[in-house]
Amino acid sequence: MPSVKIPRKSTDFDMTPFVDVAFLILSFFMLATKFKPPEPVEVTTPNSVSSEKLPESDAVLITIDKEGKVYYSALSEKDPAILDELIQKVNSERNLGLTNAEMGNFRKTVMVGEPLSKLKGLLQVPASDQKKVKQDGIPLDTLGGELTYWIQASKAAFSGRRLKYLIKGDNESKYPVFKMVIDALRRNEEFKYNLITAPEDAPAGTELYKERHGGKQ
Repeated sequence: MPSVKIPRKSTDFDMTPFVDVAFLILSFFMLATKFKPPEPVEVTTPNSVSSEKLPESDAVLITIDKEGKVYYSALSEKDPAILDELIQKVNSERNLGLTNAEMGNFRKTVMVGEPLSKLKGLLQVPASDQKKVKQDGIPLDTLGGELTYWIQASKAAFSGRRLKYLIKGDNESKYPVFKMVIDALRRNEEFKYNLITAPEDAPAGTELYKERHGGKQ
C-alpha cells in the first residue's frame, strides 16, 4: 500500500497585524481615558456599600473638611453655560461687582470655599493656582448662612433639570456643621441629598455582590 504523505504546514505566524491591533487599542484607551484630577481639599470619607455612581453633571457638591470648613462646587459637564448663569445670578443678587473675566473664571474654578466678600479675590486667581489659596470656608449659621444663596442660585441656573445634591464630609467633621448644611438645603425646600462615602464591596451572598462579581457567591 502506498504511503500517504501529509503535507507539512508552516507553524510560523505573521504577528504584524496583531501588533498593529494592540497599538490601536492602546492608543484608544490613552486618548479616551479620563483621569481623576487631584482634589483641592483632602477629605477622608467613611466607608459604605452603594450601587450608585457619582454624577458628573447636573449636581451640586458640598464638601466638609476635617476642620469643619464648607466648600461648594457645581457640576455641569454637559452644559458649562449653566455655570455662567449661576455666577451671574450670585453676582447680581449679592452685588459683588464681579467683572466678566472673573465670572468667566468661575467655569474653571473647581471649588468655592470663601465668603462672598472674598469671592472676587478668589476669581482673580487663575484656576490652576487656586489650589494654593487657603480658603476660609463658606460662612454658615443656623439658617444655612451664605450656602443658602449658592443653593438658591443653583436651583435657578439648573431649572428644568433634575439637580442632585451631594454631601461629602470628612470622618473628623462635626455634626453641627453637617446640620447647618442641611439647614441651607431646607431653606431652599430641598430635602433629598446623597452622602458620598468611600466604596466598599457588598456583603457576600447579596444581590449586589452577585451583580458585581458576575453571579458568583
